Amino acid sequence: MAAIRPFPVALATLALAACGADGDAGLKNPIRDTYDLWQKVELPGTVCGNGSQYKFFVNYSDQTDNLVVVFEPGGACWDYPSCTGASGIRGAANPDGLRDDHYELAPFISPFLQREDPTSPTASWNMVYVPYCTGDVHTGNNVITYTDEDGDGPDVVFHHNGHANVQAVIGWIDQQFTHVPKLLATGCSAGGAGSITNYYFLRNGVRAAQRGYLINDSGPIFPSSGYSQPLHAKIRTSWNVDSILDVLPSGFDVNDYGSINTALADQFPTDRLGTTFFRRDMNFSLYSSERFYDFPPKEEVLAMWEADTQLLVSQYESRANLAYYIPYWRMLNDSHCTTVINFVGSEIQAQGLDLGTWTADLLDDGRPLRSAIEAPVPGEDTE
Repeated sequence: MAAIRPFPVALATLALAACGADGDAGLKNPIRDTYDLWQKVELPGTVCGNGSQYKFFVNYSDQTDNLVVVFEPGGACWDYPSCTGASGIRGAANPDGLRDDHYELAPFISPFLQREDPTSPTASWNMVYVPYCTGDVHTGNNVITYTDEDGDGPDVVFHHNGHANVQAVIGWIDQQFTHVPKLLATGCSAGGAGSITNYYFLRNGVRAAQRGYLINDSGPIFPSSGYSQPLHAKIRTSWNVDSILDVLPSGFDVNDYGSINTALADQFPTDRLGTTFFRRDMNFSLYSSERFYDFPPKEEVLAMWEADTQLLVSQYESRANLAYYIPYWRMLNDSHCTTVINFVGSEIQAQGLDLGTWTADLLDDGRPLRSAIEAPVPGEDTE
């Protein structure tokens, strides 16, 4: 079994600098008295996979009222092997809880959480970092007991509590921010999937948000008519997804998870919604296909990924407020997550495009949305 590998924790060796500034007297939360400093928030009833206290982090800005919400990546799990690490493989990050200094990962997880990088389009924005510890792409609604089919290991109670956690985060955001000209939801891998599956709730729950934007990086929700159908069926059961589907927009079809793309576009016609991933993603493609198709070789897995990609492209081309940016390949991180660390290496050179410009354009209402997919580059994928 191949699992999405969480971004290396070893990179997070530097604490973020705190640049204190006096807050104004009108702010509701007593912790909001310092800017540019990561601050921990814990809410009642929010838990990680093992039932321990969930926590997330906020970094306030004194330069703008815009807000970016970043969902952390880190795989997913839906059975005993993937949720326990049986056979040495664990399918999801942080199931045993979150440290108080987990915020140190933020600038390595996403360029949208980097204050010091002038190329980041959100460097001056308010930031909410939503860690991941529930194995359900921030979406599950189930407490389930997994049993070892081999009879060797003890039963494990796992809290797929992603939906309730995010709902609590959204409620907290709504109370904290009373003026949000621009609200961006983003994340890569499981965080990308979490950004799109929670976009409807975030957009409706943060009442001060005037305009909404989405950048789903490498967590595409493909149409269920393609090769992703077995994965969709499995998580539907393990995560009890049906319990939250009936509140999604009317255009969402519970039998086709990919319909969320067009349903959101129709629900929020003035919002700008984008997705980006590599055509040769050898991480998420394995994760969504390998166990469900008897561990096929690399080229068969990538052929499935390509077929699903074409289905998604057709969906996105059907709506004016949907945009995609799909480069071909990059050596870093198994060609997975176009925005990890920064935008370098995600260029579509033949069209003179780069991901940083595409992202900035998506966030600029005065610029037209543009979609692009890179043609195969013979010999580039050498792995």
